[in-house]
Amino acid sequence: MFTGIIETLGRVAELKREQGNVHLNIESEISAELKIDQSVAHNGVCLTVVAVDGNRHTVTAIEETLNKTNIGQLELGGLVNLERCMQMNARLDGHIVQGHVDQTAVCTMYKALEGSWEYTFQYDTTKGNVTVEKGSICINGISLTVVNSKDDSFSVAIIPYTYEHTNLQSVREGSVVNLEFDIIGKYVARLMQR
Repeated sequence: MFTGIIETLGRVAELKREQGNVHLNIESEISAELKIDQSVAHNGVCLTVVAVDGNRHTVTAIEETLNKTNIGQLELGGLVNLERCMQMNARLDGHIVQGHVDQTAVCTMYKALEGSWEYTFQYDTTKGNVTVEKGSICINGISLTVVNSKDDSFSVAIIPYTYEHTNLQSVREGSVVNLEFDIIGKYVARLMQR
């Protein structure tokens, strides 16, 4: 379980393909503190740490993960949002995030404003996911608030701190991002289908 509050950025130091899997070696300021078997969200995808070596850790993404997220599009030197799982005795600053990406979306608009940024994302509605105005959305593991919710798209407004401390700084029109829709909204939508 995560909160969508990014702890730090990691950088892809090494990529190794093995059959249908990709082993990602990530360099970050929290890598040395991680333990093998620990769950860490990478761009919002819950992955298990399989090795730790100094300021680097390794995770493996299987074919299912590669097909349904943007993890397979990471390149050497690419930035990755990292968050360790939440502690039960801590504040929930973002929203409840499972680390289970529902689908990807494409950035259709990027606009630098005076002191903030606005992004618009379009997603496939056939998967049954929805956004609501002022509701929560998780983009690449970042807990954000939806603005301009439409049937197949939505926008988010980004403050300077979030822009500087997450990989949204490298997202532009055409970029693919991971989406995890609000868990409460998903349950409500499922109940309404019955």
